[in-house]
Amino acid sequence: MKERLNRFMRGRYGADELSRFILVLFVICTVANMFTRLNIFYAVSLGLLVVSYYRMFSRDHAARFAENQKYLSIKNKLLSKLGLTERQRQQRKNYHIYRCPACGQKIRIPRGKGKICITCPKCGQEFKRKS
Repeated sequence: MKERLNRFMRGRYGADELSRFILVLFVICTVANMFTRLNIFYAVSLGLLVVSYYRMFSRDHAARFAENQKYLSIKNKLLSKLGLTERQRQQRKNYHIYRCPACGQKIRIPRGKGKICITCPKCGQEFKRKS
């Protein structure tokens, strides 16, 4: 059985970030349909599932890759406008990032140190924040 599945998937595009995002939207629409019983959520979730499976089982690698690259560029533009670069998103696990109230300089403070007095390295302004 496993060999048959491997043979079937050989040459197929498979899952990528866009497919995962579409599946997350599918789950959200399905949950919304369960609570509201609106047929629009059912239709949208069914359409999202079909699109996701179509992308995963497709043999047109170039087209699926181009779609994924377009999605990633839009996602990165949106995240950069929100001020969340990849490095900042990774650092938020271990650090708080504050702005100096006087000059606006970003200051990175380690988490879990309690309430501390922070001195801005640019202007020397002192302010208290919780880490």
